Amino acid sequence: MRGRKILSRSWKLVALPLLVLAAPALAKDPPPTGTLVDNVVGITPDGKGGVERFTGLLIDGNGNIAATYRDKESRPKRVAYKVDGKGRVVVPGLIDAHVHVMETGFARMTLDLSGARSLEEALVMVRAYVAAHPDRAWIEGGGWNQANWATDRMPTSVELDRVTGGKPAFLTRVDGHAAWVNSAALAAAGVTDATADPAGGRIERTAGSRRPAGVLVDAAQELVRAKVPPPRPSDRDTAFGEAQLEFLAQGVTAVADMGTTIQDWQAYRRAGDAGNLRIRIVSYAKGVDNMELIGGSGPSAWLYGDRLKIQGVKLYLDGALGSRGAWLKAPYADAPETSGLPRMSETQLGNLMSRAAIDNFQVAVHAIGDKANETALDTIDQLSDTYKGDRRWRIEHAQVLAPADIGRFAAHGTIASMQPQHEASDRLMAEARLGPQRLAGAYAWKSVSAAGARLAFGSDTPVEPPSPFVGLAVAVSRQGADGQPAGGWQPQERLTFSQALAGYTTGAAYAMFAEDRLGRIAPGMKADFLFIDRDPTTATPDSLRQTKVLETWISGVQAWSAARGVSRQPVPTVPARNNSGH
Repeated sequence: MRGRKILSRSWKLVALPLLVLAAPALAKDPPPTGTLVDNVVGITPDGKGGVERFTGLLIDGNGNIAATYRDKESRPKRVAYKVDGKGRVVVPGLIDAHVHVMETGFARMTLDLSGARSLEEALVMVRAYVAAHPDRAWIEGGGWNQANWATDRMPTSVELDRVTGGKPAFLTRVDGHAAWVNSAALAAAGVTDATADPAGGRIERTAGSRRPAGVLVDAAQELVRAKVPPPRPSDRDTAFGEAQLEFLAQGVTAVADMGTTIQDWQAYRRAGDAGNLRIRIVSYAKGVDNMELIGGSGPSAWLYGDRLKIQGVKLYLDGALGSRGAWLKAPYADAPETSGLPRMSETQLGNLMSRAAIDNFQVAVHAIGDKANETALDTIDQLSDTYKGDRRWRIEHAQVLAPADIGRFAAHGTIASMQPQHEASDRLMAEARLGPQRLAGAYAWKSVSAAGARLAFGSDTPVEPPSPFVGLAVAVSRQGADGQPAGGWQPQERLTFSQALAGYTTGAAYAMFAEDRLGRIAPGMKADFLFIDRDPTTATPDSLRQTKVLETWISGVQAWSAARGVSRQPVPTVPARNNSGH
């Protein structure tokens, strides 16, 4: 590399007189630059709470938007490339503010139980998978959801034993907060009647005894997970490729990866080094240990042409509502013996948040239950006296809020990172878990926004598919794919289309300190955009849900198309540039 620099400098010194002599000719006829995408129906957030339209856009040589044009505005006469949009709709690349990248990929490589609508269906699927993969030492997979089964009870190891042929099995619940294991897996981990529940976890027991029943909730999963053979680097590379393909096909151009491990980060770096990193990933490390390993003394610079950076840390305060691990102020309506599982104390949370804030890492706290959200907000109140400036504390999910806490998000600029698709999937289960008195603060997007907080929307994939157009449809209707319930569930929390779009664009960009380059189609922003098959501003919720992505462009280059799939052109490896200091 040093030799190349010396040669370059030498060439400039020798050629300088020639360049000066040729300057007049070059000035008369400069080479054309940029790409003009014209004849489109362009829609973008205007940055003021509304949307604006355009019919053409100019992309400069660095993959940024140089200009946008309306109908009668003149275009540049000479450009390097022209793209005829053929009257198709163009919108900004969508940002998923809460994903699990590697888990999304691995979900496509292992047993998927998300389609099971009964315990019996799940067992049939497991049996078939075991027969089809005789080489697997462990049966791995996930996606099951007992709340979708008629009985809404947890499955057991005895039931799983019948279809696994003696091989150990580890199958995570759809939300990742519980695992269904068989007797072989429990034996491999030494989990017995005498095994105590770990802090922040629960071993489900057979009624009337201490015998492990076959489901491990939250931290208890680690008892068996530690025995599952870890994936190889090549497996991680494959999983990343699978996840990236899914994001591109859904029109997701940037993601916030919640819970990045050092092994995940190295997989992203390998993809970047090989020119295969197309989406933009902003990482939030899985706990402080991974934060230190990945980021060292603070958030990283943007790498690979603004495609990768470590921004913060993800901390878990409670579990999930479906497995009754969400930390509630009062007992569960359908399980009065429990109020959920705090994963740590308020003091422990404060210490970890402080450790991250000292080095300017952004903090994202998983909080689903109303007690967990209250505790997170209390801790932010306390830390904000010490850690000044633009911190952008994040609360991930903010799923169940006490009405008194809704207005507290705005006090210190706390971001509510929420997932509209969860409302449609969870509503019946939420009614059972919470009872009618606590529903007013459940999935309360409009109330949180109206109180002055910023919303950032995502999918929580693989818990839900990374389908932002489905999320938009839910956000404006509060209805599922079946159109139920009529008028929407808790319809006072419906958003306008502009508000919902902001959640997946400008709001999500702001939540990851990327609003200076992502979230809008406007001069100076990255040329990340989609061609889609309809105008989302006039679509009904059902039509919006059916939106098809035709092409996905990132940095002014087509990264994916419905006709051809992923672009095979390597992404240039661009040196890291200085970050913005956040």
